[in-house]
Amino acid sequence: MDEGSRMWMVTCTAPVNIAVIKYWGKRDEELILPINSSLSVTLHQDQLKSTTTVAASRDFKEDRIWLNGKEENINHPRLQTCLREIYALAKLHGLEGELSEIARQGSGSACRSMYGGFVQWMMGVKEDGSDSIAQQIEPETHWSELRVLILVVSAEQKPIGSTAGMQTSVKTSPLLKYRTEIVPERMKEMIDAIKRQDFETFGQLTMKDSNQFHATCLDTFPPIIYLNDISKRIINLVHRYNSHFGETRVAYTFDAGPNAVIYIREQHVDEFVEVVKHYFPPEENGEHSHRARQLVMISSIDQSRRWTYFLCWSHICTMLMRSQVEVPSDPEEIHKSITLHAISFRFLKGLPVNSVSVSEHLKSSIQMDSIKSGIQYIINTRVGPGPQLIQDANLHLLGEDGFPKQ
Repeated sequence: MDEGSRMWMVTCTAPVNIAVIKYWGKRDEELILPINSSLSVTLHQDQLKSTTTVAASRDFKEDRIWLNGKEENINHPRLQTCLREIYALAKLHGLEGELSEIARQGSGSACRSMYGGFVQWMMGVKEDGSDSIAQQIEPETHWSELRVLILVVSAEQKPIGSTAGMQTSVKTSPLLKYRTEIVPERMKEMIDAIKRQDFETFGQLTMKDSNQFHATCLDTFPPIIYLNDISKRIINLVHRYNSHFGETRVAYTFDAGPNAVIYIREQHVDEFVEVVKHYFPPEENGEHSHRARQLVMISSIDQSRRWTYFLCWSHICTMLMRSQVEVPSDPEEIHKSITLHAISFRFLKGLPVNSVSVSEHLKSSIQMDSIKSGIQYIINTRVGPGPQLIQDANLHLLGEDGFPKQ
């Protein structure tokens, strides 16, 4: 706390979680109490996270909130519910208590992001929701070889929001009522698979639950359609890939949208990414490849720019070598290599992926047509920890006046 300005400020980061047993439907809209328990994997914040800064001062005349630099209405009912709970905890316990219960009242699945690793959100049975809380099943260190690939098909806003979709499903879907009978046993099987690091069972349960969730959406009236043609092709690709090897090497799940989340073990990442690139080849004339061409087109005859060329070329060669790719000696091949790898750097984000070849036998086994630019980009990440407190004051999102930094 800065005594001179009488301002207290704290910044923390929170992770993304992706459910393998889905939450869909509430038994209490006000308290955000689910009709079934759910289970998710917390993703690492090195690749995906949200950052929040909170400032408090006696000099502030009102509460205000900015989201992504834009001021939002702080009187939103869910936000006010969370703030009231936080104020009560601060007064009674010094901010100690069951924080996942508070997070749940802001957004149901958000409560699972209060922990790292593998987390279940227990539906609870009490009317006041006090037992509907998140619980860590295993920490992020438990299954170190597990990787997560996010295949971004579309960044557009979904046509039907989750809240509205759940309400309609609860009212109209007979399959949702049947689903509530299946989930308890499925939760037990999933927890056991995680504890034993049994990817075969983990993967099959993940895909079955995703399929059932989207079947429930289709069973809703009017139907809710979150998957598109590319999503369906990814599903088809995963099953053909697994069938080729006679085991579950890759598992998909889809939330309320077309983007695929792929669970996979580390040793299979390189090959499967190449398979995805083969059947969903990225665009070749993007911004990064254009920049790469500009670098290569620097003429060696232009003596005054040789040093600039050397620096740029050295940097590109370093990137290529880090990707374990042989740097060709022929200028035309150099041009092609830099262009292709510039595309790869844009298409692949997150943890590094090595370039490998895909066997003709595997391609002939999959037998699918390729669709250019069907997938916008891939994020490669892993299981990660829960929320983190940021100690570096330079990373605060708010300035000394309490307003967002420009």
